[in-house]
Amino acid sequence: MKENFLRGVRNRLCQHLARFLPGAETLRVFLHRQRGVHIGEDVWIGYDVILDTSRPYLITIKDRASLSMRVTVIAHFRETLGVTIEEDAFIGPGAIILPNVVVGRGAVVTAGSVVTKSVPPMTLVQGNPAVPVARCGVPLNSEISVKEFSRRLKPLVPETLEHQVGS
Repeated sequence: MKENFLRGVRNRLCQHLARFLPGAETLRVFLHRQRGVHIGEDVWIGYDVILDTSRPYLITIKDRASLSMRVTVIAHFRETLGVTIEEDAFIGPGAIILPNVVVGRGAVVTAGSVVTKSVPPMTLVQGNPAVPVARCGVPLNSEISVKEFSRRLKPLVPETLEHQVGS
């Protein structure tokens, strides 16, 4: 019991420190790894990010993923378990990722979105609940300008419009 208590205190302490200390690519990543979050290389974790407080080991964040400020990842609720954020994915400020979700490679979740279902690779989603609105031509990362990223987006045609156009 004492061991569980100490592990819980350490987990919560690391979570709180990671929320406000500097080091989006260094110290915050280190602290979340200490909690048990599976984190790849070159991951960026913004200010005030909350990664499942009680079961951080259910979260996997792969190489070059970015989590903007105030992102919340909830990795468990009853029988739904786990969240995976794949390579080169970008999660916008204030987004909420719910359990049993995979955010695909190069996908983008816009600010304030609530992700309740998995996001296909290279897809931009937005809203509550988040829905696909565009295909990404390139991943959104520090090597590409927002202007270039936006220029390469291909809007998805809603099914209702597709049927009208095809008639």
